[in-house]
Amino acid sequence: MKYLIIGNGVAGTTAAENIRRLDSEGEIIILTDEAVPFYSRIRLIEYLAGEADRQRIVIHKEDWYSRNNIKLVLDTSASSIDKDNKKVMTTAGGVYPFDRLLIATGGISFVPPIPGSDKKGVFTLRTIRDADEIMTYAEGVKKVILIGGGVLGLEAGNSLRKTGHEVTVVEFFPRLLPRQMDPEGADVLKSQMEGMGFKFYLGARSKEIFGDERTKGLRLEDGTEIEGDLIIISAGVRPQAGLCKGLGLTINKGVVVNDRMETETKDIYAAGDLIEHRGMFYGIWPAAQKQGEVAGMNMAGGSAVYEGTTMSNMLKVVGIDLAAAGDIDAEGKSESVVHKDKDKYIYRKLVIKDNVITGCILYGDISGYQKILRAIGDKKDIGPVRQKLIDWDLSGL
Repeated sequence: MKYLIIGNGVAGTTAAENIRRLDSEGEIIILTDEAVPFYSRIRLIEYLAGEADRQRIVIHKEDWYSRNNIKLVLDTSASSIDKDNKKVMTTAGGVYPFDRLLIATGGISFVPPIPGSDKKGVFTLRTIRDADEIMTYAEGVKKVILIGGGVLGLEAGNSLRKTGHEVTVVEFFPRLLPRQMDPEGADVLKSQMEGMGFKFYLGARSKEIFGDERTKGLRLEDGTEIEGDLIIISAGVRPQAGLCKGLGLTINKGVVVNDRMETETKDIYAAGDLIEHRGMFYGIWPAAQKQGEVAGMNMAGGSAVYEGTTMSNMLKVVGIDLAAAGDIDAEGKSESVVHKDKDKYIYRKLVIKDNVITGCILYGDISGYQKILRAIGDKKDIGPVRQKLIDWDLSGL
């Protein structure tokens, strides 16, 4: 059996692991346009800050592929798929036959149509190659602008702050981290970051990036001009679905797959930041990992089913722990239990509906997060321990 995987991120690599676990003899080839083996995108921020070298963020070194009899082909881009003859063609003219194929090309950084976004000094951050380019350019500049107040943008900004740069954040939404924080929690985060030296323009629309060949700054819709010699656009991720379009597959929020991670074309699977499952596009590491596991098992003849993943993030924002899961109720429509200590920059919230915890935000103190996550997943009746939760005693969960 010939197994071919396009993409060496967490979905593709996890799939290869699970194929090998069930099939010790089949040929497994992973094609990637990256120049390095499987690495942690989450730790790119440490790399950007100079706190981790390339080898430290690589998860599987070359000997791992040898031990598992997996062939990794670096610096190779797939250009098209011949589904009838079961072949993948590369931009360099290579041809790779397959019996079963996994497309795990992940996502690409979305760049809004801002005039001037093609100037020198404007970057996105998604790959190790992006980080290398940003670090090289950053050596000769002082002022940095982040377009986008999401997790990746703030982390990139903090990395550059650590290397002596002045950082200004421009966010379209009226608060930071709109996917992980409600307005009250985002205000705590903003206050703490201002204390670190960040500047913010919230609820702001970018009009154009000005300068000659190189960026000199960002002009907002209200006429405000912000000086900046380096701009990082962090406006979200879109599925890298070019190969799937060529196959005629259905693409909504992502490439549509079933519970087995199968596409509409027989023997072709998809997983990770590329896909949509039961109407959901996740774009988070735990979901991609589980999807890769299910895809790999089924490619090797198993019968695994993907039931979905609770939307959760546990990460560090500017060095501070943040965990968010489920419905964070940003609009304040549901019952909630909130504990806030603005002096210590701590914000904790449980969202409750029909005696069940449906979501949470933990900032500055994430103790008890796994208990809360289990309670969300199990739909635990919190009626008997409601008073304890009000006092932020999680022992009953």
